[in-house]
Formats: sequence, C-alpha cells, structure tokens
Amino acid sequence: MKKFTAIMTLFVFFLFYSLEAISCTGITLEAKDGAVVFGRTLEFAKDLKSEVIVVPRNMKFTGMTADGRNGLEWKTKFAAVGANFENTQEIIDGINEKGLSSGIFYFPGYTEYQPATKSDYDKTLAPWQLVTWILTNFESVDEVREQLYHIKVATVVYDKWKMVLPFHYIVTDSKGNSIVIEYVKGKMNIYDNLYGVITNTPPFDWMLTNIQNYLYLSANNLPERELAGKKLSPFGQGSGMLGIPGDFTPPSRFIRALFFASASLIKDNSQETAMQAFHILNNFDIPDGVVRSEQGDVTEYDITQWTSVHDLHKKNFYFKTAGNSRIRVVKLMDCNLNRKDIKIIKMDTPEDIKDVTEGK
Repeated sequence: MKKFTAIMTLFVFFLFYSLEAISCTGITLEAKDGAVVFGRTLEFAKDLKSEVIVVPRNMKFTGMTADGRNGLEWKTKFAAVGANFENTQEIIDGINEKGLSSGIFYFPGYTEYQPATKSDYDKTLAPWQLVTWILTNFESVDEVREQLYHIKVATVVYDKWKMVLPFHYIVTDSKGNSIVIEYVKGKMNIYDNLYGVITNTPPFDWMLTNIQNYLYLSANNLPERELAGKKLSPFGQGSGMLGIPGDFTPPSRFIRALFFASASLIKDNSQETAMQAFHILNNFDIPDGVVRSEQGDVTEYDITQWTSVHDLHKKNFYFKTAGNSRIRVVKLMDCNLNRKDIKIIKMDTPEDIKDVTEGK
C-alpha cells in the first residue's frame, strides 16, 4: 500500500508539472572576432506577461525565505537588462554591463532546493531571484561559481501561482565560459557547459551522456553508394542529418540545438552572430496548438512567447515575441545605468508589418 501511495504521489507530481510544461532552448555562439552571443526561446502555457526591464546600479534588493521573512540583502553593483515575468522586479533572462549573461530554464520533476534554516536567512534567495543576484553582482562565471557556495536557494512558494517554481540556470560570460546550475535532492550541482546548450529535463549530466547516441550526425550530405550493382543517391539536401530527433521533448531539442549551433557557419562579429542565433532558434518555435497538455476538460497550449539574444560584447538585449516577429533591441550601455528606479519596456507590441507594395 505504501508503495502504491508513493507511485501515485509521484504520478500526480509529474502530472501537475506537465500542465505548466516549459520547452525553452538555449544556445551559445562565438564570432570570428571572439565575441560571444547567447540566445534562447521562452515557452510556457501560461501568459508570463514579460516585459524588458533595466535594473540600475545601487538598487536595493531583498531575498525571500520560506516563511516570508527577509532573506539576503544586497545593493546592485552592476546594471542589467532582461526579461521579467508577472510584473516582478527580477530578471529571469538577461545580461549585465560586464557582459555576463544568465537565464532561468524550467526543470520540473527533479528540482529540490537547498534546506535553509533561520540561521541561513541572511544568505537566502527565492528561486526566481537568483539570476538578478548573479547579474547585478558579478563579471565572470568563475566569480559566480565561487559565490554560489555562500548563498542558499530555498524552497519558497511563488504566491501568485501557489507553487514552488522548479528551475535550473545557465550562466555565460564574455570569454565564452558557461555553467549550468541545478538543485537536485537538496544539493547544488554546477556543471561546466562546454557546448553552451541547455533545455530542460532530465538533469544536465544525462543530457551530456545522451550526445553519444548521435555521433553519426553530419552537416555534410551523404555520398552516393553502390548497392547490388546500382548507384543510389540521397533524396536531397540534409541527408547527413537523417535521424536527428525532431520532436519538442527536451532531450531532442538539446541534440538539435547542439547540432545547429556547432554546425552553423561562424560569423565575423557579434551583430552578425546575434542574427545567426535568431535563425537557429527559429527552428525551435512552437506554434500555438502544436504542443498540448490535457487534464479533464482543461487543455493548455505551450507556445514560444518570446525569443531573446544577448550580445555579450556590445551588451545588447535583442528580442522578438509571438505577437511581433520584428527583432527589437535594448542597448544597455546607452541606458542611464544610475537611474533611481527600474526602467520598463513593453515586449508584447502589435506586429508592425511594413507595406512594400510597388508604387506606394
């Protein structure tokens, strides 16, 4: 009976999280001049109401704890720009003035944050606050790695959704160094991310092992072969990719993202590389209705709500949305980094289709 109860509990756990399934995909590219670019998609069934926010220097933040008391307090050392969610003051995906990039990715079914007692409160953060803490305090992956051991990411309920948000995180710096941070069974795991790619579940070390199943993939078309005295040729372009997983599950997206990022031509500079990142990430767009979660009479649809690209060299935050495919940019270094409040820029604006009809 206990075994059956445990199995049912686990089933309900995964079923609950499947309703809010998220399908984000992240890639890292490097230009010929050494500039680094990170790009990602953001998928969710619930409208996140994301905006672009610019967080200035010298702004006070207070971490949260499980019982509602104040946690870690800090003043922002560096300004940052990125996307928030649900009108919060926290960045869930962005870049700072030193070219450090970080983002949240959904990690359901595996996340278990660190235990935090009252003696830990002065170093405790809620899961959705970690990226803001990283971006406003540090310049490099090495700094982040070192300082993560001095804080706690605790099991804090997000009140609006009445749940603990299950995340893992990627951090990338202007030299191309990258790590993935995961909290599993109450323990923090930090993985070197040599490929700069991230999706969701299973844990990152499993994703790295799974790469070995796809070593046959190639950007080169297969050569003509002779079989039983007859010459046979591939049907068309892309024959070297035959067998690449095409579904939207996280392991399949990880392999596709890794292949596209590693096989794509290296561009000259960060501007060209940022546009290359958008081209690659177009392959991961989820049209409304293609991915569904059903429970009883309720059907939810995952959709690519927005795609962002971080230019770690110029400190530019590019984005496009489901409702407006035009690429827009916020240039952090052109903003007032010492303003007294957070600057808010709308993301979800109407599609601005340009009429280029001849003679008009």
